[in-house]
Amino acid sequence: MSDVAFEIAVLRARLAATEAELATAKAELTGARMLIEQYKAQLAKLRRMQFGQSSEKLDAQIAQLDMMLEDLEEGEAARAASQTATADPTKRPERERRQPVRKPLPDHLPREEVIHAADEVCPGCGGTHFSKLGEDVTEVLEKIPARLKVIRHIRPKLSCRACETIIQAPSPDLPIEKGRPGPGLVANVVVSKYLDGLPLYRQSAILAREGIEIERATLCDWVGHVAWWLAPLAQLIGAHVMAAPIIHTDDTPIALLAPGNGKTKTGRIWTYLVDERPWQGTRAPAAWYRFSPDRKGERPRDHLTGFHGVIQADAFSGYERLTRASGPPGSNAPSMTHAACMAHARRKLFDEFERTKSPIAEEALRRIGELYAVEAEINGRTAEQRLAERLEHAAPILTDLKTWLEQQRRRLSSKSNLAKAIQYALTRWDALALYASDGRIGIDNNPAERSLRGIAVARKNFLFLGSEAGGDRAAILYTVLETARLNGINPEAYLASVIDRMAKGHPINKLAELLPWNWDQLAVKLAA
Repeated sequence: MSDVAFEIAVLRARLAATEAELATAKAELTGARMLIEQYKAQLAKLRRMQFGQSSEKLDAQIAQLDMMLEDLEEGEAARAASQTATADPTKRPERERRQPVRKPLPDHLPREEVIHAADEVCPGCGGTHFSKLGEDVTEVLEKIPARLKVIRHIRPKLSCRACETIIQAPSPDLPIEKGRPGPGLVANVVVSKYLDGLPLYRQSAILAREGIEIERATLCDWVGHVAWWLAPLAQLIGAHVMAAPIIHTDDTPIALLAPGNGKTKTGRIWTYLVDERPWQGTRAPAAWYRFSPDRKGERPRDHLTGFHGVIQADAFSGYERLTRASGPPGSNAPSMTHAACMAHARRKLFDEFERTKSPIAEEALRRIGELYAVEAEINGRTAEQRLAERLEHAAPILTDLKTWLEQQRRRLSSKSNLAKAIQYALTRWDALALYASDGRIGIDNNPAERSLRGIAVARKNFLFLGSEAGGDRAAILYTVLETARLNGINPEAYLASVIDRMAKGHPINKLAELLPWNWDQLAVKLAA
């Protein structure tokens, strides 16, 4: 065999090996992507089941899937980076899947310009005189690590030469008496724990990396002080919510350390939320949280004392008892009306369809989807316009859906899961269809569920609340922080401002000025 023939044979062998490696890599990538989609589907189902569940096993499954997904997606990114590094640097790699649309970076962020000057000599002719045709700008989002700083409050002492009287400015008003944290640091600690799910012992370790030794017990003291400052503000927010004609409510479990034996029991955090933006109401959005050591029906009864209106909630018996008349007809009319959640009814049918691919469940989902299509069209309109559209478009769909569900229910065995899902909707049909008769009521209770998602994430890191008093503190802080977020305000900046104002003696009779929906006006006054 000649040298040329031998080299050709070697090159062919290398090419065949490379093609085999490429085929293997593509197969692994395809398998990983299929596994990612499978895990995402499982994770979505578990998260739909999560609210209202008290099983720690379910939370563990969600956390495990999150970690598996994270590992797979990091591996996919590493393989993509490896292929890019070994490929022809002049050829841009082709992406197999569609990338999300890139949004422009926010205008409010500060800009730093780095000029990349071109060569001063033309590579074509060696000339040195150029005319500018324009420029290309590439914006890169970068993070500057947060910096701690020390603010020195200096108070000179002065002695009167005439009478030797010593004068000095009073000590500055600080959030923590005899403490050294400023309002910005205190606000960061609170937001990091309750909105970002970062426990205080981890925050202590993070501060230690900056060379600041602050014990966890000290951070706990700060959080307790902030809750004390904010308690009157949370009460005002609660009164604002309870005065609304329609509120959303839901609850979520949270572990509570039982005194004496070191074990935990399951407490609850309840949310009572008003959001009139979907129907152009004038009341500012707000969320009021309450803590209880259990889920007895008396808890929402006590929380809702004095409320008159519509509560949008799930099928918890404690809510249903509040809206059920007692005694002879007309003798004791309830002060509350229950509007049920269509998303809960849909979820049970969706789970059954995912499990069995039942055509009956699929048809039910299609019909419910038509109801949500109507809602998508009328979101943000006035209550009168929403009612007119619902009467014209949603009411006929609801009537047909109920008749159809009753027909399917008679055909199914009472023991089947599909029959139970249909019966769930039929048993509560009047409450499910109530929204079609009032443009102010929502089709579901998703606003309340959204207001609890942050707590559901953070409780994994909390592990447990130390006491019932800790649960009450958490409810106060969640009330203020979530209400700020609902009003489009940065919760940390808002909290720092409120703490600073309260520490400086903000008048108690003007406390309403510090409510989130009044905060912008107050900031303007202070700036002036």
